[in-house]
Amino acid sequence: MTDPRVRVAAYVIRERTVPEVLVFDHVGMPAAGTQIPAGGVGSGEEPKQAVLREVTEETGLSTAEVIRRIAVEDKPHPETGQPRRTTFFFLRAPAKTADAWEHRVEGDGTDTGLTFACRFLPLPLERSLADEQDAWLGRIDPGWATPTDGGA
Repeated sequence: MTDPRVRVAAYVIRERTVPEVLVFDHVGMPAAGTQIPAGGVGSGEEPKQAVLREVTEETGLSTAEVIRRIAVEDKPHPETGQPRRTTFFFLRAPAKTADAWEHRVEGDGTDTGLTFACRFLPLPLERSLADEQDAWLGRIDPGWATPTDGGA
């Protein structure tokens, strides 16, 4: 059996009138769906370091802080079927963080060169995120459980 790809995912929450979660869309690639920052853990990298790196790489946001681990999910990749293990983290962003912005991904990952349209969405979400990434929001607050509309 193949070892799973080890990944991290970030629920970056900003407290305003209502709590909001940071999401992004791939500019020019609507089929990718709305997502949260997520990606692989490097060799020798701690998951907390990896989640902060992924948030910065994919959104440009470098002021988020890790609050705690939420869940570990074993789920195959939706396209390749390859095994992957994702650790979901709850992070907090400053209330003064911008409402929306575009970020061009840098680094050496597969997203390098792509542009992501980042924004905060109020919780609970009206629609599910791509690949059911919102499945663990209820572990932060039960009122943020997965929407039941069947997806975006």
